Amino acid sequence: MPSYKLISTDNKGRAEVCRLLFALAGQEYEDVRWTRETFQTEKQNLLFGQIPVLEVDGKQYAQSMAIAGFLAREFGFHGKTSVEQMEVDQVIGIINDIFSALIKQFHEQDEEKKADIIKQNNETTFPKFVSFFEKILKNNNTGFYVGDKLGFADVAAFDILSKIEAGINMDDFPLAKANKEKVASNERVAKWLQDRPVTQF
Repeated sequence: MPSYKLISTDNKGRAEVCRLLFALAGQEYEDVRWTRETFQTEKQNLLFGQIPVLEVDGKQYAQSMAIAGFLAREFGFHGKTSVEQMEVDQVIGIINDIFSALIKQFHEQDEEKKADIIKQNNETTFPKFVSFFEKILKNNNTGFYVGDKLGFADVAAFDILSKIEAGINMDDFPLAKANKEKVASNERVAKWLQDRPVTQF
């Protein structure tokens, strides 16, 4: 069994979906969280000068969703067939779109512009993308995004919805809300959610 070390900032960020996959799989790993100061010191030693990175048996790999996809495949959460794998990637594509909008509001320095972006995201952008989740769940009709058991798509959707749900009405998306609750009630995931460090983001 390979050894895993996940290096990221001291928040949930883009590394949290990886932590959730480790939790769901019951896989041991080293969860290394750097302060801003440590990151600046170690940046030159990173593959692309950014985190998160995953070390597998000491070799370093970058790009958060590439890492998450790798872990999902390793742990059997990336679909049983090539079609299911495409369906998983379809959900991940939506998540990446949501994350791009979320990052835009997070990095905006002008308070007036930030308020406008947040309003646009909460009223239009996020509901549009979550409605895509709702449609996928309705079409699959199993309570899961892909197939008939908990997997990468469900965990990744749980993570992104946790980041945006304060600004939208999840009652407007009952299937997505039910799936999110299903992820949270998984015994291994629930333990991680209870035990994980409390962070702002």
